[in-house]
Amino acid sequence: MLERRGWDMNLSVGIVGLPNVGKSTLFNAFLKRQQALTANYPFATIDPNIGVVDVIDKRLDKLADLYEKEKGKTPPIVYSNVEFVDIAGLVQRAHQGEGLGNKFLANIRNVDLIIQVVRDFPDEAIIREHSKDPKTDIEIINTELIFKDVETMTRKISEIKGDTSKKEEFVLYNTYLAHLGQNNFVYELRKKIDSTDYDKYIAPLNLLTDKKMIYVFNVNESDARMRFSPVFDYKRFHAVYVSAKLESELSILSEEDKASYLNDLKLPYPILDRLIRLCFDELNLISFLTVGDIEVKSWTIKNGDSALTAAGTIHSDFMDNFIKAEVISYKDYAEYGSKLKCKELGKMRFEGKDYIVQDGDIIEFKIGSGR
Repeated sequence: MLERRGWDMNLSVGIVGLPNVGKSTLFNAFLKRQQALTANYPFATIDPNIGVVDVIDKRLDKLADLYEKEKGKTPPIVYSNVEFVDIAGLVQRAHQGEGLGNKFLANIRNVDLIIQVVRDFPDEAIIREHSKDPKTDIEIINTELIFKDVETMTRKISEIKGDTSKKEEFVLYNTYLAHLGQNNFVYELRKKIDSTDYDKYIAPLNLLTDKKMIYVFNVNESDARMRFSPVFDYKRFHAVYVSAKLESELSILSEEDKASYLNDLKLPYPILDRLIRLCFDELNLISFLTVGDIEVKSWTIKNGDSALTAAGTIHSDFMDNFIKAEVISYKDYAEYGSKLKCKELGKMRFEGKDYIVQDGDIIEFKIGSGR
């Protein structure tokens, strides 16, 4: 589902889970945190249940400081961002329309990545609405996703059954159906089938279990697992321990008070920042950077994109009139302190349109006048 909004990458993350597990608290923590920052884009909150959050990148802060020392100007900082969607709570038999099941499942189709929030805190004052324990709750959510994909795949098989011209599709769909029938996510098959077949037959179905997932175990604010296991593996995907309540409280504090609170809890940084970064990384995205009077900005591209594609991220005309890319690595720029010094020391280079952009490349595109 990764798309370009204009020429910016639009990354959408859906927050899902059973009712009363902390989804909305986590979502609100994202939004409150954003409100404490300067939004460098319009409509930071698009709908009541959709918000856009910065992917904090300390490299930009460093570059802005260096630019101020060199030029005497302080350009605004513009981070890459992620769109978070708070999706309606799921209940058992959602694939049959139970609760808000149909709405829930339809909304998941429109996101690139799923955050599954799992209740793992002991506060019994908060009613366990359909929730029992982390393992059982996860099984309920995952089973509903799988059932819905079984329904989709069964329908596709029925549509083409007996059509000899679609034999290849028929075999492939049955392979996927059998995989789902063993309680597996179809995401696991991506590397096991021909990419052309996947792009032609599977990707258009937009299957719910054909997305990466991050498990967020919502714990209380004193849970030591946040300190010792910030990111770990669980059921084929990454997982984190987060206290949604704590993050919501941190989001409204000043930077000084936030640092003091975190120090008392022996936490090095807000886990929310790590989670946002993890969402960005999970979809194999990287950032190239631009530095100038107008702004210091990170631009989102896919890992493996060319300089030509990166140029188009800024403006489509840049692709049409591309001449070359002036590239300095962030490491060199940070070490030597300015573009001029990097140039003098031979740390600046020119690359063509086929150059594969590296994360942290500082790029200035040389563009022709066009026709």
